[in-house]
Amino acid sequence: MRIIDRGSGIPVVMIPGIQGRWEWMSPAVDALAQCCRVITFSLCDEPSSGFPVDPDRGVENFLSQIEEVLDRTGVRDAVLMGVSYAGPIATEFAVRYPHRVRALMLVSALPPDWRPDRRARFYLRAPRLFSPLFLLDAPLRAQPEIRAALPRLTQRLRFSLHQTSTLLRCFISPTRMATRLAWFDQFTFSDASTFAKPTMVITGEPGLDRVVRPELTNRYLDVLPHAQHAVLARTGHLGVSTRPAEFAELVRRFLEGMEDDVRRASA
Repeated sequence: MRIIDRGSGIPVVMIPGIQGRWEWMSPAVDALAQCCRVITFSLCDEPSSGFPVDPDRGVENFLSQIEEVLDRTGVRDAVLMGVSYAGPIATEFAVRYPHRVRALMLVSALPPDWRPDRRARFYLRAPRLFSPLFLLDAPLRAQPEIRAALPRLTQRLRFSLHQTSTLLRCFISPTRMATRLAWFDQFTFSDASTFAKPTMVITGEPGLDRVVRPELTNRYLDVLPHAQHAVLARTGHLGVSTRPAEFAELVRRFLEGMEDDVRRASA
């Protein structure tokens, strides 16, 4: 069982997106470790995770995994951060177990009522067959965002080298991604309006996120009673990797605001 646990301070449990491996978020993990205790892991259906998985339980596997991570790390309650695909999973856990979640952070997150669109269903029909097309299409779709976040050629080259290295070490499984989307499609999420603790919704800029449009993520603002919104400038869907220091600064300010609220309430 592999859990990544770095830094000190307020514990932030960071749940990876549909790629499944925590390594795709490693720039953000390194940056967050400078301002908080960041805990992360690979999704339990990844062979490298070391967590058990029951295919018949679907999304319930991830909820059990989060609870076990908290238990294993000795964390009574944490700030729970769901990235992209993991946004609704983090929210579901927060609704079910509010005593274990002191705040919620949703980063370019799918809303719980999202269902696979035409493009996603195209890849789902034969994930292995269409995987070369997906692996070619994704970088092309991300180019406008990458140019905005990393204006200098040397920055883009370093980022490309890092992404290539991660891909070689942590290859994305189209089959597992398709299974995760199917689990999402089959799951009935709880009413999120019952979660009454601080929530931060982070998106990139409109027009730059071509994976989960900001207006989809911003649906959480209408549902979660204590949600606030922040835009990570010059990013789209990849801000945790392209601008990790700026992302960590947004998180730091949110955590400081939480602590200030606690101090005022106890004064």
